[in-house]
Amino acid sequence: MTETFDYVVIGAGSAGSAVAHRLVNAGKTVLLLEAGPADNSMFVHIPATFVRVIGTARTWLYQSEPQPHAQGRVMHIPQGRTLGGGSSVNAMIYIRGQPQDYDTWAAMGARGWAYADVLPYFRRAENNQRLSNAWHGADGPQSVNDPRHRHPLSLAFVKAAQEAGHAYNDDFNGAEQAGTGFYQSTTGNGQRASTAVAYLKPLRGNSKLVVRTGCAVSRLIIENGAATGLSYRREDGSEHTVQARAEVVLSAGALATPKLMMLSGLGPAAELEPLGIPVLRDLPGVGRNFQDHLEVSVYARAKDPISLLGADRGLKAIRHGLQYFLTRSGLLTSNVVECGGFFDTSGSGRPDVQFHVIPTLMGDVGREPLAGHGLSLNPCFLRPKSRGTVKLRSADPNEPILLDPNFLAEQDDVDTLVRGVKLARRILRQPSLQKLIERELLPSEAETLSDAQIEDHVRRYAKTVYHPSGTCRMGEDDEAVVDSQLRVRGIGRLRIADASVMPTLVSGNTNAPSIMIGERCADFLLGRG
Repeated sequence: MTETFDYVVIGAGSAGSAVAHRLVNAGKTVLLLEAGPADNSMFVHIPATFVRVIGTARTWLYQSEPQPHAQGRVMHIPQGRTLGGGSSVNAMIYIRGQPQDYDTWAAMGARGWAYADVLPYFRRAENNQRLSNAWHGADGPQSVNDPRHRHPLSLAFVKAAQEAGHAYNDDFNGAEQAGTGFYQSTTGNGQRASTAVAYLKPLRGNSKLVVRTGCAVSRLIIENGAATGLSYRREDGSEHTVQARAEVVLSAGALATPKLMMLSGLGPAAELEPLGIPVLRDLPGVGRNFQDHLEVSVYARAKDPISLLGADRGLKAIRHGLQYFLTRSGLLTSNVVECGGFFDTSGSGRPDVQFHVIPTLMGDVGREPLAGHGLSLNPCFLRPKSRGTVKLRSADPNEPILLDPNFLAEQDDVDTLVRGVKLARRILRQPSLQKLIERELLPSEAETLSDAQIEDHVRRYAKTVYHPSGTCRMGEDDEAVVDSQLRVRGIGRLRIADASVMPTLVSGNTNAPSIMIGERCADFLLGRG
């Protein structure tokens, strides 16, 4: 017998969990489906151990086509596949972006999404440990905290950036984003505060919410031009259908959402017809407009064995574990990426580069880290110009997507990373870091490098920061997939709430903006938007 709920939400990630929470609190019945397992791993909940989750069953490990502008490399984009989605596997950095990001959305046709419109939703979601003012809320579900641990290399970077002429900033989400400092994170009581913890855990035992893990949605059911439900497969191979009395909300993320749309016949007709997929609505923008943040490391050798290397082995691991479980303090409370900053490298008056500082020599999926103790300074461009695509390989839901991010196709993206590398090398040579650093390893120990040499380093080593977005963007033009209330254009009772609706990528990490999108979607569904 087909089950029926008021709402069915696909994806229990940053946005989907927020949608489900608000709907249930409004008295609606909700089925929340998640393809991955529950978040019942200590490596999810201990902040510093999130790297142990990447590559496990709790992440999707998407990979791109070979990228011609990145020396033909295949790039990897891990995404959350568990309750909490990306908020359960990310580095927990709490960043919203710049007000101009949202004003740009509104100017592009996302009416009602200017910064003044979205700020109340950021504040409503937030439970900030330290801040309560015009920019910050203190009563929301999402715990936001200052770091409990500050690594010596992180402290040295923040001082060195000031020595290089950049102001200290104790609130990157307040009056001004520019400057250097320590990131606030989505943690609470020394533990990760994912949206599964913040939004779903308080609803345990509420009969109006049904959460099912291990459920892979295969297609949406569209009848008479409207979404009425969906089909999904459980891990035992059994097929099920479910109906929604009101609406279906698609919150599977910027890679899985366009895939499910196209499998359901909602996408570019010219691409779906050759695959034998009946076209229910020709939406040429589905899978287009892919954007992501790229960063590139500047590596340096430490004088002493002070980095994170070896901290998870032997007596060190035992000591850190005891400190954490007994006192909820110490290294394991760290989100690893404790500090960084936002810098204007172009002279535009607006930061165009963000730094993620890692107190160890960082590798990447498929690339081993450099040996020994050291530091990775990672400048990341904030507003990419390059655009890519997500397509289907076949009509089989089990087939991986055909992902072509088109990384570094636009020279402006490369030039921004080149400027970021120059800034990283300048900060590395300031007194506070020179006390701890023996020498630069990459791109070069040489004091002076040409732009061409740095560009070669960028194209050889740039990696994603795992912020895919834009593939079902909001707007009013023919390529827009959803309108300003997140309704799929031309299809009734179907909305999208995740990073895929972003017209342009925000200037910073995407978790907080995705939660905000979920909060707004719930208000639209409840007639409060």
